[in-house]
Amino acid sequence: MQLVKKLQTYGDTHHPKWLDIMRIALGLILVWKGYYYISNTDALNQLLLDNKFHLYNYVVIHYVAFAHLIGGILIILGLVTRIAVLAQIPVLLGAIIFVHAKHGLLTPDPEFLLSIIVLVLLAFFFVYGSGPWSMDANFEKHRENWDVEEL
Repeated sequence: MQLVKKLQTYGDTHHPKWLDIMRIALGLILVWKGYYYISNTDALNQLLLDNKFHLYNYVVIHYVAFAHLIGGILIILGLVTRIAVLAQIPVLLGAIIFVHAKHGLLTPDPEFLLSIIVLVLLAFFFVYGSGPWSMDANFEKHRENWDVEEL
């Protein structure tokens, strides 16, 4: 637990602003994929059709779309970024293990490469946090101005 706290403290104090642009781009990619899965549920269902977990396809489709849309928006805004990132990691791990691995991990597939890049960025922002251009940083900066008894 102390290691996680140290990593979070390090990430909060050593965060250049260009990483916020990368965080926003990551959120936009996730929102775009979430919108794609909502507008094309057949595409996501086709990806999951070959799995042995047919009963859970309906739940997985809705979780993936919801996690990408809501999590992507939260990542763009920099609001509870670490929690939003944490909700995305199982989705990406599932995509890599269950969807892309059956085609072979060394096959040239742009979707597989995108999944790997997004997973690495999610792990990075889990450690480094949301950065100075975020709602989290804004709330932290103005926390001393809040009167707790009024809330």
